[in-house]
Amino acid sequence: MFKKIALGLSVILTFVLLGACQSQSPKDANSTEKPVVTVTTSFLYDMVYQLAGDEVDRQLLIPAGEDPHLYVAKSSDLKKLQEADLVLYHGLHFEGKMVEALEKTGVAVSKDFKESDIGKMEEDGEMVVDPHFWFDIALYKSAVEVASAELQGLLPDKADAIKENTKSYLAELDELDAWNKEQLAVIPENSRYLVTPHDAFNYFARSYGFTLYAPQGVSTDSEVANSDMIETVNLIIEHKIKAIFTESTTNPERMEKLQEAVAAKGGKVEVITGHGKELFSDSLAPEGEDGETYIDMYKHNTELMVTYLK
Repeated sequence: MFKKIALGLSVILTFVLLGACQSQSPKDANSTEKPVVTVTTSFLYDMVYQLAGDEVDRQLLIPAGEDPHLYVAKSSDLKKLQEADLVLYHGLHFEGKMVEALEKTGVAVSKDFKESDIGKMEEDGEMVVDPHFWFDIALYKSAVEVASAELQGLLPDKADAIKENTKSYLAELDELDAWNKEQLAVIPENSRYLVTPHDAFNYFARSYGFTLYAPQGVSTDSEVANSDMIETVNLIIEHKIKAIFTESTTNPERMEKLQEAVAAKGGKVEVITGHGKELFSDSLAPEGEDGETYIDMYKHNTELMVTYLK
C-alpha cells in the first residue's frame, strides 16, 4: 500500500535520521520565533490549526487534494522535515514504508488506539490494518487528544489555551457525530449501501450502519478485477442502489464503467461526479474550497449521501 510515496519519502527520512532533523525540544517562552510543526496530510494540517491556531508554523508534506496513493516525494519535503520542531503522522501504516523512520522522528496520532477499535481490510488476499480511521469520529477525537498533548509540550506557555481549544473542538466533533446521525437517519436501512471506488469508508460504514462496496480495493491506482466488477454490478441491481459515488482523489472513469456494466444487465444507477459532487476520502479540499476542514469535509460527504440515497 502506498508504494510510490513510501519509496521516495523513506529515502528522504533516511537523511533525517542521520542527523538532519532538528531536536524536538520545547520553545523558550520568551522566544518570538514560532515552532514549526510538520504533518503528513491535510487532516493533520487542519487538526493542528484547530488546536494551536497561529501559534505554530505548519508544514504539509502531501498537498490537500492530492492522492496519497500516487504522491511522489519532493526534495522540498526534506526541508520541511529538517525545519520541524514536531512531526505528526497518522500511523496504522497509512504512510507506508516510511512508518519506521517516522516512528523515530515523529508522533503517530493513532498511538493510543485500542487494538479492538482498529479496523481490518483485505489486500491481495491478506487482512491488513485499515488506516482510514478519520471516518470514525471517536477515533479522530483520540487522535486530537494525542496531537493536543504534543502541542502543549511544544508550547508549554500556551498549554492552557491549547487545552481550551481542544475542549471546544472535541465538543464540535461530538456535535458533528450527532448531526451525522440525524441527517443519515432519513436514508432507509435498505438503501444504506455505499459504493465507492476504493476501500476508504469502512470506519464510516461501521459507525453509521452502511454496507460498503469498493470494487477497486485498497489502492486508487489498482485495476478492478472482473470478479469484483461482476459482484458489485449484481449488488447494485439486487438492492436497486440509486447512486454510486466518485471521490475527489480518484479517477471517475472506473465508476462510469461500472454504470455501463449495470446498464448492460438491464439495471440503472447514477454516478455522482463533478466538482463539488465527489466524496472526500484520503484528503481534505485545498484551502478556500468546500471541504477544507475536517468538519466541513464530513458534512459535505453526509449531505451528498443523503441527497442521492434517501
